Amino acid sequence: MSIRNHKKSLALTLETSAAYLLAFIWLLPLLYALWAAFHPPEYATRFDLLAPLSLENFATAWNQAPFARYFLNTFILVTSILAVQFVLCTLAAYAFARFEFPGKSFAFALVLLQLMIMPEVLIVENYVTMSKLDLVDTIVGIGLPYMASAFGIFLLRQTFKTIPHELEDAAKIEGCSLLQILWKVYVPLAKPTYVAFGLVSISYHWNNFLWPLVITNSVTTRPLTVGLAIFGAPESGVDWSIVTAGTLLAVAPLLIAFLLFQRQFVQSFMHAGIK
Repeated sequence: MSIRNHKKSLALTLETSAAYLLAFIWLLPLLYALWAAFHPPEYATRFDLLAPLSLENFATAWNQAPFARYFLNTFILVTSILAVQFVLCTLAAYAFARFEFPGKSFAFALVLLQLMIMPEVLIVENYVTMSKLDLVDTIVGIGLPYMASAFGIFLLRQTFKTIPHELEDAAKIEGCSLLQILWKVYVPLAKPTYVAFGLVSISYHWNNFLWPLVITNSVTTRPLTVGLAIFGAPESGVDWSIVTAGTLLAVAPLLIAFLLFQRQFVQSFMHAGIK
C-alpha cells in the first residue's frame, strides 16, 4: 500500500509541476509585454531589476493611434452581437427543446453542421453578401455573420431539455403565454449557461481579427484587433515598448474582468458543462 501511495503522490507531483510549467510558458509573452510596456525603450530587450518604471509608453501609444475610437467600435460590436445572439439563440433553442414540427431533426442537423465549418471558409461568400447589402465597412457588417450562433443554440437547447416539464405546466395553469413561460421559467434557470456562452462570445469577438480586417476600411469601424495590427505594422516603425503598451491597452478589459470575476467564470462553465 505504501508503494502504491508513493506512486500516486509522485504522479500527482509530476502533474502539478507540469501544469505550473505550462502555465509559466503560457504567461511568458504576457510577462514580457508587462516588462516592456512599463519600462523605457532601452530596457525592452534586457532585464534589469533596477530599471525605472514609466507610464510614458502608454501615453505615447494612446496618442499615436485612435484607441478611444477602437474601444468604442469594439464595445458596440461585441455588445450588439451578444444581445442579438441571446435573443435568436434563446428562441431557437426553446423551439428545438420543447416543440415538435416537420423537419425538426433536419433543421437541428443543419445547426450542428455549422459547428463543423470554420468561419474563415465563408469569408469570400460573406463579403459578397455584405457588399450586396451595402454593409461593407460598417459595424453591422462585421457582426451580422455571427449573430446566429450554432454553439449558443446547441448549448441552450441542452440546458432547456433538462428543465422539468412540470414547471412549464405550472406556468400554463397560472395563465402564462409561451413567451412568458420562456422568460419566467427557462431563462432564469439557464442563467449559468447564458453567462458561460456570453463569456465565450465576448472573448471571441473581442479578439476576432481576420473578418474585421477584410470588411473594414476606415477608423470609424475598425475594432481594436485591426487597429492594433495597423499600429504595430513594421512600416510604421517598431518600438516594442510602445507596441506592448498598445497590446496591453487592447487586452486590459478582458484581463481585468477575468481577474475580478474568475470564480464566477469557472462556476458558470462548470454548471453549464454539467447541464
